[in-house]
Amino acid sequence: MKSSRPRPEEYDAAFERYVSRVPETDIVAALERQPAELAAVLASVPPEREEYRYAPGKWTIRGVVGHVLDAERVFGYRALCVARGDKASLPGFEQNDYAVNAGSDRRTLASLAAEFASLRASHVLMLRYVDDAGWLRVGTANALPVTPRALAYILVGHVRHHVAVLREKYGVGA
Repeated sequence: MKSSRPRPEEYDAAFERYVSRVPETDIVAALERQPAELAAVLASVPPEREEYRYAPGKWTIRGVVGHVLDAERVFGYRALCVARGDKASLPGFEQNDYAVNAGSDRRTLASLAAEFASLRASHVLMLRYVDDAGWLRVGTANALPVTPRALAYILVGHVRHHVAVLREKYGVGA
């Protein structure tokens, strides 16, 4: 099951913008490669630009990466809970509240990238050993049905979405 794409009924249509960014069928390999890809993009940002915002009220570059970390934790936790058969309805998360309280702007991009690599390595190890039944188990997150397979695609697609935002709106890697 780790080598097949999620079906549309495995996740809410709002997540299609992330899933559609992932053409790979070996999702664990895609998850594994992503920390190095993100680190390469972030390495192109000079330290004096890490606090850049493209518009008032928007996150800084550090804030975007902090948000990626928060979402990585939330989506990874959801994947764990659903794969293990948790019947509880998992809560949503308000990304802007998390961003305000994360303290990402007090950190360097290098430290955020290192944390992402560590966190993602943990998710790769977990997901690599989910069996086929767990991979397709349906749970509820934010009052919506979701499978661990879909969450793995959402993890990769979410990072790709924000890397695209960093390139297009922040001029990172341009």
